[in-house]
Amino acid sequence: MQRKDRQRPRHRGFVRFKHLGLMVTGGVLMIAAVTTIGVVRSGDHFLGKVSTLFSNPQPAPKVEARSIVIQQIRDASELTTAVFTMEAVVPTQQDATIGGLVVGRTKLLYIAYGEVRAGVDLSSLTPESVQVVGETLRLRLPPPQILDSKIDITRSKVYDYNRGVLGLGPDVAPALQELAQKEALQKIQATATADGILQRANDRAKLVVTQMIKVPGIQEVLVETQPPAPILRSP
Repeated sequence: MQRKDRQRPRHRGFVRFKHLGLMVTGGVLMIAAVTTIGVVRSGDHFLGKVSTLFSNPQPAPKVEARSIVIQQIRDASELTTAVFTMEAVVPTQQDATIGGLVVGRTKLLYIAYGEVRAGVDLSSLTPESVQVVGETLRLRLPPPQILDSKIDITRSKVYDYNRGVLGLGPDVAPALQELAQKEALQKIQATATADGILQRANDRAKLVVTQMIKVPGIQEVLVETQPPAPILRSP
């Protein structure tokens, strides 16, 4: 009987320990559950912040207007904005002499059809030619110039070639024809310039370049022209 009574306290202690273990385990599980719920809620909050971050409107890309304008316009290179055509009749002659005396004369009459093209050389533009203030772009064009002038040899011709009554004039048709072409070209260039081809080229270049420039964010384009460059005349 005494042995059985001595064993009962141990049994009761074991039961108490078992209940205590269950309580600790339950507490741990509750803490874990609460922690898990907190993590889930924090995760949702974090994901919400990330979603808001990426859903906010992004800043518009910056555009370097000057470089875009230079690239657009340089692609056009020499911009022809005025063309002048005309017909010129040019007489030439050369004498044959003996001892300083003229013994014969050759005459050549040449009818030339020529063309002169004027415009601006856009390849000479530099970044300093472009100024941007707010939504306004200002561009300064190079001076207008004669870009090309030529004689249309397919339409031009020698109208008359005469070595004189006795044919004593020198036989220099090729040389006289070349001289006539040079004189005709100079005459056509001078006439085109006097007719205002450079001013017309300037005015039209302003219109064409204004329509050519397309830059995001630019609302107004102002194109400025320069006076024609001095024309160097051949001696």
